[in-house]
Amino acid sequence: MAVIEKRRILLALAGAALLATPAATASLPAFPAPEREVMVPVKGGRIFVRINGSAKAKAGKLPVIFLHGGPGGTHVSMLEALALADERMVILYDQLDSGRSDQPNDPANWKVARFVAELEAIRAALGIRRWHVVGHSWGGTVALEYAAKRPAALAGLVLSSPLVSTRRWIADTNALRNRLPSAIQADLTACEGKAPPPQARCAAAAAAFEASFYRREPDSPAKAAYRDPKDRGFNPTLYRTMWGSSEFVSSGTLKTYDGEALLARLNGSRTLFMVGQHDEVRLETAALHADRVPGAELAVVPGAGHATFIDRPGEAIGILRAWLNRQDARR
Repeated sequence: MAVIEKRRILLALAGAALLATPAATASLPAFPAPEREVMVPVKGGRIFVRINGSAKAKAGKLPVIFLHGGPGGTHVSMLEALALADERMVILYDQLDSGRSDQPNDPANWKVARFVAELEAIRAALGIRRWHVVGHSWGGTVALEYAAKRPAALAGLVLSSPLVSTRRWIADTNALRNRLPSAIQADLTACEGKAPPPQARCAAAAAAFEASFYRREPDSPAKAAYRDPKDRGFNPTLYRTMWGSSEFVSSGTLKTYDGEALLARLNGSRTLFMVGQHDEVRLETAALHADRVPGAELAVVPGAGHATFIDRPGEAIGILRAWLNRQDARR
């Protein structure tokens, strides 16, 4: 743990009181309707973008865009971030072939570089000069690749539970499943074999892992009530093609992905790593990555698994709010 101790860690394990206002740690209200919706042309089709808080753009607070996980996820996983629209523009979007974006389902589009290019297409379409970028999980991969290019538009980078290296991700998830009861471990292993047990057992074992390390809390009333009839949701074909069918083995195009060398290109004074206390991205791994970015900060969201914004929205948003405000004050 020595490497963790020498990082500038923002530990919120006793609550987010040091980082957030009391209101920020309470249950978040219902999600506001979008103020604006845009279909932005990108290579392969058009992507859905929604904007809130646009009236705050001139109040000295830079816009922030959130990149959802997956591959194949949607902006719905990041709806809690709309709480920040009370003081800045918040941009959520669906990557191509997900959610409300066009879905040509052409694997030729499923390249990391093409997903990265979506960011500049959005920025140009919205006429934004500078912004903050928050990438979660696979969205963290895209954000890392974008930030490594040192774009002049990037004012702040948050890598939230990011996939930086498939090798380390697999090592983390396998280390975590070793903490589960032996019977569940045995089922998870058998479910990856050539003669897996019945699907019900595999689903139950996967659910046990997810309840411990992926998502530890149910949907909030606001999330449960959120419905968008135009949203086609998660794209399992995209997920399987790029990642695979298991958290413990990657068989897709990302199976050899390694972005660790990109960490050295980041501006540490403008970078925050954020993970859940019980995250699939273990604190040890997040600290190792942060240690390669001199000056970067590392925050732990108390009680959260990998789904930090769903498990502990108040604490996660409180951490982001304080950090983004500090970055704005420096410009």
